[in-house]
Parts: sequence; structure tokens; C-alpha cells
Amino acid sequence: MKIRQALISLSDKRGALEFARGLAAQGVKLLSTGGTARQLRDAGLEVTDIGDYTGFPEMLDGRVKTLHPKVHGGILARRDLPEHLATIEKHGIPTIDLVCVNLYPFRETIAKPDVTLEEAIENIDIGGPAMVRSAAKNYTSVAVVTDPEDYTALLAEMQANDGALTPATRFGLAKKAFTHTARYDAAIANWLTALDEDNKPKLFPDKLQLAFDCVETLRYGENPHQKAAFYRDPIPTPGTIADYQQIQGKELSYNNIADADAAWECVKTFQAPCCVIIKHANPCGVAIDVDLLSAYEKAFKTDSSSAFGGIIAFNGTVDTEVVKAMNERKHFVEVLIAPAYTPEAKAMLASKQNLRVLELPLSNNYHAFEFKRVGGGLLLQTPDMFNVLASDLKVVTHATPTDAQLDDLLFAWRVAKFVKSNAIVFCGGGMTLGVGAGQMSRVDSTRIAAAKASNAGLSLAGSCVASDAFFPFRDGLDVVAEAGAKSVIQPGGSVRDEEVIAAANEHGLAMVFTGARHFRH
Repeated sequence: MKIRQALISLSDKRGALEFARGLAAQGVKLLSTGGTARQLRDAGLEVTDIGDYTGFPEMLDGRVKTLHPKVHGGILARRDLPEHLATIEKHGIPTIDLVCVNLYPFRETIAKPDVTLEEAIENIDIGGPAMVRSAAKNYTSVAVVTDPEDYTALLAEMQANDGALTPATRFGLAKKAFTHTARYDAAIANWLTALDEDNKPKLFPDKLQLAFDCVETLRYGENPHQKAAFYRDPIPTPGTIADYQQIQGKELSYNNIADADAAWECVKTFQAPCCVIIKHANPCGVAIDVDLLSAYEKAFKTDSSSAFGGIIAFNGTVDTEVVKAMNERKHFVEVLIAPAYTPEAKAMLASKQNLRVLELPLSNNYHAFEFKRVGGGLLLQTPDMFNVLASDLKVVTHATPTDAQLDDLLFAWRVAKFVKSNAIVFCGGGMTLGVGAGQMSRVDSTRIAAAKASNAGLSLAGSCVASDAFFPFRDGLDVVAEAGAKSVIQPGGSVRDEEVIAAANEHGLAMVFTGARHFRH
């Protein structure tokens, strides 16, 4: 069906003039509103103002412009129903075959730190969504365009099809249009229901609307009998795992993406060159050093058995020396993540066709909220961005940590934040020595961490220990001391803190409290 008349009304005017010129060049009559009409007319295009078209001027400070039967009748009339065509002909309503509309900048407005309720309300579009939805509903006859990125392709298709767009294209545009208005309304609902009775912003909206785009359907979920797909934010937070670019390798699996996220979130918290090796969502080796090669070699030593089939993340540019070290160890890796790779490293990695290699920008950005689906509901929380500083620590024992011990304690504390609770992490010299994760009893996690170090042939003499939550009894401290540790970092806050502190003093341990825990479930 040939496009003969188009209505253009845009807030985001990127590419509008070029699109309008392309339509006019194909004989399409142009209707427009306000600033858009002025822009087109100033560029020499023949355009009819919507007020002249309907016989009614724009009114109420622009609140009413296109809410008129001559607009919506021309959009909504079904071309396959003679009675519809007869009705609009009787009332002198021409058909409108293409609607190019995007909406008032509500999201941009509420992003301003000092935005008022009145300002936000005035940036809620009414006529725009009505036109978009009308055109999308009647997609069999009308094309609706909401995204400037579509202009060039649409003009080319019209040129190739005597001014028409295919049914498949119109249906695709309709889907995009309904998504556009749904997300617009969702932004309004989320913002308004996050205002309290005094119209002051709250952290959590009363009614939460979510929007995600499907990136791909995955081979399966956590297990082969489960179906899965990967969705991401419409505008991914820069530097988060959804921002990745896959350089090579097989498609990512459900577990690959989950583990890659854990690895990336951990590695990006360190400033020094760092390597993180993740297995089943837990760090099995983390280290910092003067360069990535040294960090990798130390991280691998922590638990070489668990590192097999793991996910590796680096916070710097991977070079050939790192790749050589991985090859020499015959280190089978599922996913490799880094902000960059040298061309020579990429060439070496290319020989491993199944290795998934991801590249994404390094940043400290976080999502506003973390979600966890539960039966019949959703848990929402702010991300755990708290990183304790040396000045935050409270020494609670007779012994005081040395500067070197403080460095290792702070390193261990950052690692523990990414270990499933109950988490115990032995560290020393900027590397993990033993990791105990996900146990129901903290003392069991402590024993496992010590055993891991022993199995790897690593000495715990003089090591430091991080516990993600308080020691409920002294037995954990006894295991720590027997293993050879000399310093401990933990939140404190147990009713038996004095008993635990006494145990630390008895063993000559230096212990500091952070005052904050890092449960990770």
C-alpha cells in the first residue's frame, strides 16, 4: 500500500529533516506540528500545519494538537472495510499512511536532580502516544516510525517498492511502537509511584514496571532440561557484563553469563593489576600484582583443580605472555574476559575456537537495583558497593596489624564480598590461599578454606583471614590460628564478640572489625 500522506511530530529531531526530504522526494504529502513543522518549512519543504489541517489551532499551551477526528480517523480507518472508507470520505478525512512520532522527553526530564513534579507532569505526552498506538493498531495499512535509526532503511524500502512498505515491515514497526509507548508509560508510573505523600522521592516505587530486551535464546538453562534466554536493559549500564562484545568462541550459556558476571564484578573492584578465576559463581583464585601475568600465576596457584573449566577475568589488557602462561598450564577455560587484548594475543587465542573471549569497558558502574525472582514475587535491593577503607577498621585485639597485614586484610575483605556465604578467605601477599564458600556452618567454611590451601601446597603461616560475617563462636578462630593465620578481618556484632576477641588474644591474632557484613546468597 503506497504511502501518500505522512504525519511527522517529533521531540527527538535527529534525522527528521533528511527523512522528511526523502518522503517528499517520493511524492508524500507532509503534515506536522509546532517546532517540527517550522524546521521542515525553514528547510524549504512544503508542509501543512496540523492546525490548518484540522481547522482547529493548537491550544492549551500545546496540550491539544493532534487529538482530533481528522487525525485519528485518517490513521485508524481500515482500508479493507468499505464502511470505514465511506465514513472518512463523508467527513472529508484523508488517510494518513505513515506516522513518524516520538514522545516528550519525560525520562530526560526526571533525570535532572532538581526536577519538580510540575515540570515532570508537563513532560508527559498525551497526543503522541495516542497517535503511535493508533497507527500501530492499524499496522496493516499504516506505518508507524518511532526510532530515528529506522529512517534510512525505510526510505530505501519505499524507493524499491514504489512508495510502499511490506506487511512484515509495518508489523515490525508496530511491535517497536507498542514497546516504545509501554516503556514510556512504565517510566512515568515508576517515577510517580516512587514519590511519597509529600511528593518527595522514595528509593523504591510502589508499582514497579520492568523492561528488558532479549539478546538471544540460550541452548539451555542451568541444566539441559531447562529453557533459557538472556535479556538485558534497553540501555545497558556501561561496564557491566551485558555491555560485552564477544570476540570469538561458542555462544555463551546460561551458566557462562552468570559466572562471567561474578568474575567481572569482582575484578573491576581492584585498582592494581588483578586476575579473578570463578567456578560455579565463587572465586577459586584471586590475586593482584605488578602485572597481569604475575596476578594470573598467583590466582591459578590458589586452586588449580577448581580453575579447570572456570571463568577468568582481568582488569587490564591481556597480552601474549598471559596467553602463553595459560597455554603452558593447559588451562582449560570456558570464558575469558578483559577490557582489551593486544592484536598478538587475539591471534594466539584464535586457535582455541571454543574459547569464549569477551571484551568490555572497565568501569565502576553499577545497576540502580539488583533483582532476585522468588515464588510469586521479586526481591529488590541496592547493589553492595561498600568497600571498607583502612580508616574504617577498628582494632579489637591486643595485637595490631602491620601495614602489610592491613593491605592483605583489605584485599581479603574485597574477595570475601564475592564468595557465597558463609565465606572464609585466607590470603597473603596479594593472593588468595584458600577459599571456603557456601557452607551452612562458618566453622566448616573455615576448615574447607584451610584444607584447600593444604591441598594446593600453600602455607598459611602468617596469612590473613576474612570472614564475610561475624564468627558466632570461638571455634572458627581456633581453626584459623591452628592453620597459621596471624590476622583476621570480620564485621563483628555477635553476642559472643568478647569470647571471640578473647580467643584471638589467646592465639596472638590481630583482629579488626569492619562494622559491615557482606552476605552473598
